[in-house]
Amino acid sequence: MYAHIQLGVNDLARMARFYDAVLHPLGLSRVTPLDRFGPAGLIWRTPGSRWPQFVIGRPLNGGPASAANGSQVSFLARTPQMVDEAWQQALAHGAIDAGAPGLRARYAPDFYAAYCLDPEGHKLCFVHTG
Repeated sequence: MYAHIQLGVNDLARMARFYDAVLHPLGLSRVTPLDRFGPAGLIWRTPGSRWPQFVIGRPLNGGPASAANGSQVSFLARTPQMVDEAWQQALAHGAIDAGAPGLRARYAPDFYAAYCLDPEGHKLCFVHTG
């Protein structure tokens, strides 16, 4: 299990709005106000729990953020409808379609997933398994 996943971003305000919309259907809420983030960045998590966390922020080395080729962040959804909604919110907020919602039997018979690239090119997956 992971403690947190962090992505580097360049446009913090835009990406905060994007992830607010996309992670809401999955039950994740931002706990860090945009005007009060520190070196840890902006944090989303399930209400009432500290871990795990999803985090975005500017790279600590001061350089530009970039998407890693071959990397993907996958968010677990409790229902296939949550997959659909998160993916639709992503596209409505500037993501690029990388695979519409549907079964991906090559991974598992119950692997229902959708894929996109966020506005800065990070590959995201929303997945439900029975």
